[in-house]
Amino acid sequence: MADQSPSEYFEHVRAEIAPLLPDRAPRRILEIGSGAGGTLAWLKQRWPEAEAVACEGQAALRPVLEQRVDRAVIHDLEQPLPDDLGRFDLILALDVLEHLTDPQAVLTKLVALLEPGGAVIVSVPNVAHYKVVRDLLLRRRFDYTDAGIMDRTHLRFFTERSALALMQGAGLSVVAGRVNGFGRRRTRLLDWLTLGRARHYLAEQYIMRGERDGNSRFRWIFR
Repeated sequence: MADQSPSEYFEHVRAEIAPLLPDRAPRRILEIGSGAGGTLAWLKQRWPEAEAVACEGQAALRPVLEQRVDRAVIHDLEQPLPDDLGRFDLILALDVLEHLTDPQAVLTKLVALLEPGGAVIVSVPNVAHYKVVRDLLLRRRFDYTDAGIMDRTHLRFFTERSALALMQGAGLSVVAGRVNGFGRRRTRLLDWLTLGRARHYLAEQYIMRGERDGNSRFRWIFR
C-alpha cells in the first residue's frame, strides 16, 4: 500500500479483497509473502474450516505465523516452491510479485497448484500513478522510498495493461478487479473533475482475481 511503513506492511490485513473472494468456501488457502499472517487469520474467521497455509520469506515471522495459520512455511520465494505444498482452492499473492526477479514464472507455478474452479488474487502497484509520472516528467526524478509504489525493494513495475498481461501470461482470465487509491477526498475530487478519464493515473494499486477458465469480461471497482 502506498503510505504504509515496512512494519505496517507485515501486519496489514487486506480486507479490501473481500469483494473479490469466492462465494464458495475454499477448502485450502495459500498466501505467498504472507507477512505476519494477518490476512490469513482474517480469512480463517470467515471460513473456520479452511486450512490456511502461509509461505513467507522472513524467518523471524515464524512464531507469530504459527499462532495464526495452520501451516507456516519459511521459504525463499526466488527459489522453486516446495513440492509438498499440495493444491489449493484460493491463492493470494498480495504486494509480493513486484519484489521478485521473475514474477511471471512464480505466478505460473502458483497457477499449477490450483484446484479446478480455484482462484488466484494478485495485487501490484501502479507505476503510472500521477505522482510518479509528475516527478519523472516535470522534475526528472525517479526516487525510491521506504514503502509505497516506489518501494526500493521493488524489482518489477506494472501499469494496468502489464498487470493484466501478467495474469494472462500465467494462464489466468481476470474475472474481477479492484483499484486502490480512491479513499482520499482529494483523489475523488480529481476523479470527478476529470470525468473519470484520469482514473488509471489516480490508481495506486490493482487487485485482480484470476481463474483458469473464467470469463475475462469485467469492470474495475473504483472505491
